[in-house]
Amino acid sequence: MIKALFFDVFGTLVDWRSSIAREAKTLLAPLGHDLDYAAFADAWRGEYQPSMEEVRSGRRGYVLLDDLHRENLARILPRFQLQGLSAETREALNRIWHRLDAWADVPEGMRRLHAKYRLAPVSNGNIAIMVDLARHNGIVFDAILGSEIARDYKPNPAAYLASARALGLEPSACAMVAAHSSDLAAAASCGLKTAHVARPAEHGPGTGETKPTVKVDFAARDMGELADILDT
Repeated sequence: MIKALFFDVFGTLVDWRSSIAREAKTLLAPLGHDLDYAAFADAWRGEYQPSMEEVRSGRRGYVLLDDLHRENLARILPRFQLQGLSAETREALNRIWHRLDAWADVPEGMRRLHAKYRLAPVSNGNIAIMVDLARHNGIVFDAILGSEIARDYKPNPAAYLASARALGLEPSACAMVAAHSSDLAAAASCGLKTAHVARPAEHGPGTGETKPTVKVDFAARDMGELADILDT
């Protein structure tokens, strides 16, 4: 029996691309910067996996995602002729990751799921990011789990197993909810149940996963449909 639902956050619960593009424009346009803000968001996110791989591989000790985001921002700024930004503006940009907007179906879907299950993010985001995103979007979690408590990044097994252990549950009593098949495959290999939620616009219109590419236990078009499926 499933007792807890673990959620991927970036892309599954929140629309990182639109939020980063919009908020970066709000910060930078008044300073006279004219650029492709969607491309800026994509470039920043493009450094995400390579920077975490340094930790996952053991070449680098665990570093909070806030710090990796800060380093990755510095790496991409010259591509957009933004290397002259002040430290204050750079930090304001980095804080955008703390106020990404949820997809429209998320608040109500999560409210329904919370009536029956323990809910927690199992994200590569550190605890401070997760707390701020939950408050920003009105999402109630029972715990903040994932990379910071595991001191490792998904899809390494520690992120999933430490999260189940933190709730005193066997992996089979937990289900990983994500819009990314690779995340679900890794969770399944650790013994968790899996639920795919389609996010076809994650990287722009028609770019995200509309259905899983691996075997999953549940598949839904959005959080509302997932609540319907798990309520039966």
